[in-house]
Amino acid sequence: MKSIHIGAPLKSSNSLRPPLLATAIAVSGHEKIEVSSIQVRKTSTLGHSNSLVGRLNHLQSCKLNYTQSANKYYTRFHRHQRQRTKVLANDASENLHASAFVPPQIDGKSFGATLNVIYRFSKVYTLQGTVLSIISISLLAIQKLSDFTPLFLIGVLQAVIGGSLANLYVASINQLSDIDIDKINKPHLPLASGEISVKTAIRLTLLYAILGFFLGWSIKSWPLKLGLFLWYAVGTAYSVDLPLLRWKRDPALAAMSVWSLQGTIIPILFHLHAQTHIYGRSLLLSKHVFFVSGIMSIYAIVAALFKDIPDVEGDKINGVNSLASQVGTKTVFWLCIWLLEMAYGMAILIGLSSTHFWIRSIMVIGHMILGFILWREANLVDLKNNEAIESFYLFIWKLYGAEYLLVPFLRF
Repeated sequence: MKSIHIGAPLKSSNSLRPPLLATAIAVSGHEKIEVSSIQVRKTSTLGHSNSLVGRLNHLQSCKLNYTQSANKYYTRFHRHQRQRTKVLANDASENLHASAFVPPQIDGKSFGATLNVIYRFSKVYTLQGTVLSIISISLLAIQKLSDFTPLFLIGVLQAVIGGSLANLYVASINQLSDIDIDKINKPHLPLASGEISVKTAIRLTLLYAILGFFLGWSIKSWPLKLGLFLWYAVGTAYSVDLPLLRWKRDPALAAMSVWSLQGTIIPILFHLHAQTHIYGRSLLLSKHVFFVSGIMSIYAIVAALFKDIPDVEGDKINGVNSLASQVGTKTVFWLCIWLLEMAYGMAILIGLSSTHFWIRSIMVIGHMILGFILWREANLVDLKNNEAIESFYLFIWKLYGAEYLLVPFLRF
């Protein structure tokens, strides 16, 4: 067995010692072994004595002195640092070059991202129901095929644009008034999460209001003017926290607000806009319009009550005494379901009384299908899961849209 001689430890003395580094050479015959340690102490036994290998005692045949080793270490270290600095400099140059092509930003976001935030803040997706309801109730005014004229299309388009602007305003003013509540109930909303600033939100809300009023007063149709004015007024009273306003705090006033819009303003005033302004007919409301107003009033009340179910926690903290926070979410949920089923039952009975087979078939079969789907989906909802409740709330608005698809055919 060959012996290995361990030389004396390296001296730090006045030389600059590389941190955590020790280098030594062990010689055995003609073999030369370089040993490096990173201040690791290890105990070994040689004969009857213990020694610490980390201290490397008594190197007798050192072929490489400490200064040379240190210089080699620092040479390698500085070469690595120069290479790393060069790479970082290249990356910085590339980033600076790329930044020249960044598109304009609004509120710290790119133009595309800003449009997405505005879309979600204004709840543009809710316009589907608004557009469908206005077109549908306008079609109810058509009595014969010759009534389809360019004047009719222009008049409906005016009503759709005005109603859409009012819808955007109501959605925006409601979020501006509910920032603190939404931070608890719906922190994902753009205004509550800080994705859009309050200043920008106010500008958008004012823009929707100004454009809506300008359009309304530029059209010589008193039903449309009155409808848009009431839409803006009710939406403001429902949300804004001012004396005698903030109607959403009171369950009765909240339900009345939604009912006045969905049950009266849209089905009656926008229908009269088609009757008087487009066709120049006398002011007359048919039994079909009253039926639509009645069934949509029930939808409106259900929407007003159901909307507060997932917001109970935030409403209690902010002093909003909704019906759901008073009697419980389960009670309000099933109250809404039975109200809608009652509306479908009423529609089926009226449909059965019609003397026209095709009207009777559409009203009976259509509302039976809607009632069945509603009951099936309601029994699948987990009332302890707010996401499930919110999803079902959106499903109710789909049923609302489906009802308006039937409206042009409700001529019993």
